[in-house]
This record gives sequence, C-alpha cells and structure tokens, in this order.
Amino acid sequence: MNQDRAPILRLEDISKSFSGVTVLDGINLNLYGHEVLALMGENGAGKSTLMNILSGNLMRDSGKIVVNGNDVDISSPRQASELGIAIIHQELNVVPTMTVAQNLALGNEPKGRSGLVDKKQMREDALRKLSVIGTDINPDVPLGELGTGEQQMVEIAKAVASRAKILILDEPTASLSRGESERLFDIVEKLRGEGTGLIYISHRMEEVWRLADRVTVLRDGHTVATSAIADVDQSEIVAKMVGRKVEKLYDHDERSAGEVVLDVRDLRLSQDSPSVSLQVRAGEVVGVSGLVGAGRTEIARCVIGADKRFSGEVSLKGRNVAFQSPKMAIQHGVAYLPEDRKVQSIFPVRSVEDNISVSTLERFESFGMLRKHKIREAVGKLMQKVNIASRLQQTPIVNLSGGNQQKAIFARWMMRNPDVLILDEPTRGVDVGAKREIYELIGEQAAQGKAILMISSDLPEVLGISDRVLVIRQGSVVANLESKKTTEEEIMGYATGVLQPQRLGPEHDEIHDNDEVTFNE
Repeated sequence: MNQDRAPILRLEDISKSFSGVTVLDGINLNLYGHEVLALMGENGAGKSTLMNILSGNLMRDSGKIVVNGNDVDISSPRQASELGIAIIHQELNVVPTMTVAQNLALGNEPKGRSGLVDKKQMREDALRKLSVIGTDINPDVPLGELGTGEQQMVEIAKAVASRAKILILDEPTASLSRGESERLFDIVEKLRGEGTGLIYISHRMEEVWRLADRVTVLRDGHTVATSAIADVDQSEIVAKMVGRKVEKLYDHDERSAGEVVLDVRDLRLSQDSPSVSLQVRAGEVVGVSGLVGAGRTEIARCVIGADKRFSGEVSLKGRNVAFQSPKMAIQHGVAYLPEDRKVQSIFPVRSVEDNISVSTLERFESFGMLRKHKIREAVGKLMQKVNIASRLQQTPIVNLSGGNQQKAIFARWMMRNPDVLILDEPTRGVDVGAKREIYELIGEQAAQGKAILMISSDLPEVLGISDRVLVIRQGSVVANLESKKTTEEEIMGYATGVLQPQRLGPEHDEIHDNDEVTFNE
C-alpha cells in the first residue's frame, strides 16, 4: 500500500460533545484505498460516535472531513451514501416484518413502467446481492424469521451491493458463525483488492491481525495511536486501549465441582426435535458451543420457561420443575442473561440503579413502601463490586457503554443470588477490559458455588473460562469435553459434523423426586 498518495478519507480534529460532556476531542484519522484500517478502543472510547458522524446520523461540532480531496459536511445518511460511504452497524438496522428482498431494496426499490415497485426485479436483484456474499438465504421470507447471523449477512449483502468506496464495519462478526465469518473475511479481502477503503471496528484481536493493514486506537475520545499492524503486537494495543496493562485475559483457577444443581433430561423443544440432556454442578462453569442456529439459545429459553417444551424433565437441586415463565425461574433460583441485552435485558430509559434492583425490589419493601435509601446503598455496593463508577447510579442505562450495561445486568443477578446462572453470549460487543472484568465475575460466582451454563460463540472464551464444553449440533448435544483436554479444532469438528457425535453415557445417576412441581404466575 502506497501512502504517498492522498487518502480517500481524512478526519482532522473532529470533536463532539453531548450536554457539555466531550465524547470526541480532536480525532485525527486517514483511510486509504486498498486498505483495511482497524479502529479499536474500549466501549465508550468514541468509536460509535465517530462512525455516526461519518454515516450522517450525527453532526460534528468542529473539525474537518475530507472525502477524495473535498471538504464535506455529512448531514444525513443519504448524503453519506452519495459520497460513497456505507456502514454495517453492530445493532442491526433492518425492518423485521419486511422480506429479505424488501430490506435489500429499501430506499432504492426498482420501479416498473406503472411507477409501482417491480417485485420480480426486486427479487432478482436480491438473489444477485446475496449470491455475491455466498449465501443462499431465501429472499421471500420476512427478515425477522431469520436468525441474528443471517440478518447480519443480509446487512452485509446490502452494503457490498452499494459499491461504496468507504465501507465501515462495526463488530461485523459478533452474530456470525465461523463459516459466515470466513465468508465475510473473503469479502473484505476482495473489496480491498478492488480499491475500497475499509474501517474495521472489532474487539477480536485475531480478526484485526488477520485482516488489517493498520490500526488506530481511541481512548476517552482521543486518538492515542496509529500503527502498521506489522509494527505492533497485541499487548501494546491493549495497553493503549485501556491506558494500563491488562493481565492475562483468561485466568482460570482450579475449581472443584459439587453436587448436580441443574439437570436436564431428554428435553425436546418440539415433536420433531432431538432430545437434549445436560448437567451443571455447583461451582462449575459449563460452556456451550456450536454454530449459530444449532439450537443453543432455544435450549436455554426452554429451560427457563420462556418457550414451552414438548417433553423431557428439568430438575433443580434434585427436584423436578416446570417453569411456566422466566419470572418463575428467577423466583426459584435460575437467572438468565439473554443474548441481546438491549432488547431483552435492560430498561433503556431507567437508571442504572433501577435496572440493577428491578428483580429484587420485594426485599426492600416495608409496610407496602420501598426503602429507597436501602436500595441506593445496596446498588452502590454492587456497582463498586462490578467496577461501574458511582456517579452513574442515577444515569439512564442506555447512556452507558456496552461493557458497563452488561456488568450492570451481572450486578442485577448478583443481588438476586441465584443457584443457576445461564449466560448467553455474555461478552458480545464488549471491549477487552470489560471482558476481563466479566470473566472475573463469572469465576467469583462459580467459586461461591453457583452452577453456570455459558453459551458462547467465542471459542477462546469457551476454552479459557469453562470447566467442560458441551457442543450442540442441530439441536442435540454431540460432545461433552473437558476444557483442558480439548482444542478449538476438536470443538469445531463436532459442531460442523466432521467428527462423529460421542457415545454419551447416562448422565443422570442422581436420585430425584418423582413428583414434578409446576411453577405458575
């Protein structure tokens, strides 16, 4: 890459404030054609604000934006598109009730002679766009019926089809399977070869080192470093991101598992689905791995009563249970941290304090009144425990970084003190510093005797903090592996079907009550 030529995008001293709080302070950045520039930083560093300025969703307060040598003001997403800038957001920007084809054509629908939308042409265009990225998604299905990974692939197809010369990818693999991620990597390399300049935002070091030519690091709204990937190592980048040295990411202490706490036997989600059996013991972290769409989340939702089960048994501490709702599961010691925290976990406009205490308010009631000072005191202690600044206690949680939001949800369940924690992608979209803190919280909960079931698509994470790994393929457990004795390659072998399923022996040798207890509202 010859950087003697002019960049296709240049940012000079970009600044932005909200309500007197500076979130970007003199950002400088150059992007060249035929280049992948990684943009890294902790959550809250200013990456999303900067990308929203480039995509026309926010206006900068000061500074200069230069595109292909011309000073520009980007006042709307349409103007950004006209300048050849496209962005793939981490939070999907789709219309779930519309079909895949309609989403791909949104804002640029083909018209027939009558002036009406040419649906046949729209479908043909959709098939062509999808084929470019190597996916066979049906263009006629409502987008909301697809999994998160497939929805992300549709977003990628739309951005690639725009033929933008500046493409911004914000955590693009967060919801993708390994196979989908590999297809994305091929697309990135193809676009770079064709002259596109790509800004690649990711917390995943292995992706950055595989794809990027250079890396720019933001911290607290400032540009703190820009380096060629070949001239820097990962530990240096992490230190620049967090302003301190981060110790080993996975620090897995030896744990001794106790009695079986959660026991799932021959669980079937539907008449045609395979049966699932698993156990989690006190003080144990069991990782659940598998491709996107393998059924991991569906199993968890069935266990907690969010979805009905067709057959099978779930027992908690030796007692058969049938939760009719997540609320009932929570009341009886089973907590669930969903995959999509923004939709399913947080109450966006409520304060951090409200979000942490929401599941435990009955403990603070006295004669029908809430003892608010007790809530404030208890929440304050938990915020200190999970390393969220005390000044944020009354702040709407939506204003916090993704890492702090996730830690607040952990604090909610720590306040509830459950016997079982089911975590679905607990560090998705979380920066490396917050990841380390979340891993410590998981380890501490296990050390206190909690039974933890952790679903994750991040294989190093699964191996790094789990005691055992269950591999799910097409809705059934195909392998039960000891973390210290397995590898990423073996896990993927079982997940993809390259390796034959293990012959799993009887797991349920504990004595259980025969009477099932059904918990209703």
